[in-house]
Amino acid sequence: MRLLGPEVVYGLCLLTSALCAGLLTRSWARSRQPLLLWSAACFSLLALNNLLVVLDRVVMLDTDLTAGRQATALLAVGVLIYGFIWEVDR
Repeated sequence: MRLLGPEVVYGLCLLTSALCAGLLTRSWARSRQPLLLWSAACFSLLALNNLLVVLDRVVMLDTDLTAGRQATALLAVGVLIYGFIWEVDR
């Protein structure tokens, strides 16, 4: 019998990052703090990355989405680093 452990973990990671993105976006809408916007953008991209992981590892087993996963992870970290640098310069 095959264990469903990895699939559950992938799904929970997707839900957690999407929830964090939503909460950060809601906080940004209330306070208009720019760092919250950069963090929300980062977590949105991380949620997209986790969605690609779920698609790659659970749904579409014959398709390799590694390049897309790596690109979204790099973009997510890049957005957050850019936001940190942008806010220091202000």
